[in-house]
Amino acid sequence: MSRLAFVLALLLLPWPAQADAVVLKGDFVQGGLVIGNTTPSDQVFLDEKRVEVSANGWFVFGFGWDFKDTASLKIRHKDGAEEAQTFKIDKRVYKTEEVTGLPPSKVTPSKEFLARIRKENGEIARIRGISTDKDWFLSGWDWPAEGRISGVFGSQRVLNGVPKRPHFGLDIAAPVGTAVVASTDGTVRLVETDLFYTGGTIMIDHGHGLVSVYSHLSQLNVTVGQFVAQGTKIGEIGMTGRATGPHLDWRLNWFDQRLDPELLLKKVPQN
Repeated sequence: MSRLAFVLALLLLPWPAQADAVVLKGDFVQGGLVIGNTTPSDQVFLDEKRVEVSANGWFVFGFGWDFKDTASLKIRHKDGAEEAQTFKIDKRVYKTEEVTGLPPSKVTPSKEFLARIRKENGEIARIRGISTDKDWFLSGWDWPAEGRISGVFGSQRVLNGVPKRPHFGLDIAAPVGTAVVASTDGTVRLVETDLFYTGGTIMIDHGHGLVSVYSHLSQLNVTVGQFVAQGTKIGEIGMTGRATGPHLDWRLNWFDQRLDPELLLKKVPQN
């Protein structure tokens, strides 16, 4: 009989549950995040990719917006023994969103902007690749701003009539100057006032490859390397970059997997 059990934790279940169990809590769905706990000496693999395990046994993984039907989690013990479990990943049906009124240069950039865009994207990709064993994400998740939901994760964007990539964030519309706070504990990795697409942008590292992005800001109140606790004001809503109105575009990534931050939240705050 297997000496290891995979436990899917319910909201009311204290966790980690027991030393010989892998406890998993989260959403096994496209865009979902899962937090796990195991014996700290274990090695964890998601579809053969090594997953960071902290000194307290915590680990995380996520499923992008178009993730395949299943995922396999493998645990390798200190003595070399292995246990594995395959999980079904639920598919989602996404909306189509039409956005009009954008400057043509923001829909189809001219050649003069391409070098700038590549440089900015390279730095963003570098930060998304950061891996630490810090458990800052254990502070939980809260809304980064109060406002109206104006855009949702995974929706197909049609910009000025031109089909574009899906939207990978959650848009919160509110007046310019509305406070934006850190949704989770973490360390600031990027602070830029004028990125081509996202304008005023902050990226925060929450540990284990989890990075959140706050875009279109009018004001930025943090510096690179600064640790921010959940609820700390980091900036203010604006309409910088590619935006037709004041809003916050809030995103969450696990390395190259685009996650839906709304799945982590309980209710929608309204002005």
